[in-house]
Amino acid sequence: MKRLKQGTRQLSSMKRPNTRSKYNNKKTTIDGFTFDSKAEAAYYGHLKLLKKAGEVESFKLQPRYLLQESFRKNGKSHQKIEYVADFEVLYADGHTEIIDIKGVKTEAFKLKQKLFERKYMDSIKCLKYKRRGFVEV
Repeated sequence: MKRLKQGTRQLSSMKRPNTRSKYNNKKTTIDGFTFDSKAEAAYYGHLKLLKKAGEVESFKLQPRYLLQESFRKNGKSHQKIEYVADFEVLYADGHTEIIDIKGVKTEAFKLKQKLFERKYMDSIKCLKYKRRGFVEV
């Protein structure tokens, strides 16, 4: 076995620190679905209640929207760009909303939001959980 310098440890004996998300969100599982935050999970519960009350006809979790196709340029491949929303909600009156639960609007999100709104001519409704419920950000 190779000797280690004083003060270093073998990686196999080291414990990994508890990994936390960048924004301190805690993953939550409900009905077998894992959500990135407690707020997302709470909104899922809210949608279930609205569906039971007849206000929501259906909703999708994590719907994907293509923003740009993959392509090749100068022999190099470029991956497609997708936006993954938190929810797509179809209301009983026939209108649809794209919902994203956000604590912080990152620069990457702002760019994808612009690309989405240009391509699909639809708006993304950004919600944040406050003390007594969800508010638009």
